[in-house]
Order: sequence, then C-alpha cells, then structure tokens
Amino acid sequence: MRPDKQPVLEFLQVSTPAVWCATAEANLPLLLIDHANCEKKAASTALALMYRYVDRSPLLRRMSRLAREELRHFEQVLDVMEQHDVHYDHLSASRYAGELHRHVRKPEPQRLMDQLVLGAVVEARSCERFLSLMDADLPSEVTRLYAQLVDSEARHFMDYLDLAEQVAEQFNLDDMAQRVAVFLDADADLVTREDHEFRFHSGVPS
Repeated sequence: MRPDKQPVLEFLQVSTPAVWCATAEANLPLLLIDHANCEKKAASTALALMYRYVDRSPLLRRMSRLAREELRHFEQVLDVMEQHDVHYDHLSASRYAGELHRHVRKPEPQRLMDQLVLGAVVEARSCERFLSLMDADLPSEVTRLYAQLVDSEARHFMDYLDLAEQVAEQFNLDDMAQRVAVFLDADADLVTREDHEFRFHSGVPS
C-alpha cells in the first residue's frame, strides 16, 4: 500500500519557499551531492539507534529496514550523479540537522523519544522537499528519482512517529505533543530563515 503524503504536509508547519526550489534548479551538483550526504546520514542515524537501543525489537527491525533503504537511495543518487558527470566532492554540513539536535534532551527515555521525533521531522521535511522538486525544472532523471523516493520518506516519517508514540506510552511521557511542537518550530524557522549556503535542507538563500 502506498503511504499517504497528506499527513506529511499537514504535519509540517510551513512549505518549502519557492526561492529554494529556484536555487535548486540552478545548483544541480550541490543538490545531488548534499542529497547523497543526507542519505548516508539517514542510514548512519538508523544504525546508531540500533546500536544504542539493542533491547527494543520493534525499533531494531524498523531501523534495519530503514538503513537498507537509505543506502539504496544513496546508490540511486550516485547513479544520477554519474549520468550528469557530477563529481562527488566534500561539502560542509548544513545547519539544519545540527540545530535540530540541539533540542534533544540528555536523560533517558526523553532522549530516545526526542531522537525519534526529530527523525520524523527530518523525514517529513525530506518528503516535502521531494514533492516540491517534482515541479521544478530539473533533469528528467532527477525528477523521476525524487518521485520514487517520496513514498519511502513518507513511510519513514510514520515509522519514526509511531516509534516515538510507543516510547511515550511505555514510559508515561505526557509531553510528546509539546516535543513535536518544539522540533516543528525549529524546522519551520530553519527552512524559512536566510541561509548563506545552499543545501538540501537549507533555508532561504541569501
């Protein structure tokens, strides 16, 4: 069953600004390189959760599948980069993930819930960006790839959110709604604030 994208769009507070999409059209190599980096990071995040929380079987199974899918996506981005002669070079990380991680609390189980909520927000934003870029003036191979990835990102969003809800229920954490709001507020600020560098999750180009 194909996941519904409407919950993703309703979850986020703001849409990607049109000027970001226009910048993406003019910076295809940067877009693809940083997208590849994002897929690697998504896989490593899933693996890190698997190593840290070895006693949580539902998390282990979902993160294992997610990591495999993210690495497959990484390979697909590499294929498109090769088609367009884009050299895979080092890029500095965007501020997006780092700024979101600043809101993760240290004590457990609050830390686990926050990390899962953060994962849901990142996957939702990635899904929304792919949807936005499907209408952009990009090479057909890129548009086709992003159309294929939308469903996976929507499913990953739901996986993270469901796991966060399970943690909240297990440990009687009654502040999940507030924590979701914290991370969504941060996401909305980051994607609408001026940004001096273009990245897949960057804000409004300055």
